[in-house]
Amino acid sequence: MKPIVRNIIAVVVGWFIGGFVNMSIIQIGFSQYPKDVDVENYEAIGTFLESAGYVYYLYPFMAHAAGALVGGFLAALISKNRKMGTALIIGGLFFLGGVTMTFLLPAPAWFVALDLIVAYFPMALLGAVAAKKLSRKS
Repeated sequence: MKPIVRNIIAVVVGWFIGGFVNMSIIQIGFSQYPKDVDVENYEAIGTFLESAGYVYYLYPFMAHAAGALVGGFLAALISKNRKMGTALIIGGLFFLGGVTMTFLLPAPAWFVALDLIVAYFPMALLGAVAAKKLSRKS
């Protein structure tokens, strides 16, 4: 298989599986919300989060960080010759999703900064480093 094809597959698989991890953790977080919050409605979630404690921001942060970490790890593991590059693409895709969410859901500035700075590119690169170390051991 040509390296470019394998790298494209690596990005698609990393993005898909990373997105699955992200949404799974988000769903677990939603299960912690009070029953009267409609988690299908961005306005209802935003209204709830305005008065909620910081603990309700842990699940979104963990979801974003874990999704980028797993996605970056898988992309780097599958990639033929561009391990860091494919992981950075995953980090960028998740970052774009995070930026989009800052416009859809209100969040405190501290959370937006923490999320955008720590959860995406650093976690995707950490996943790539882990994949490279795992590849060397094999």
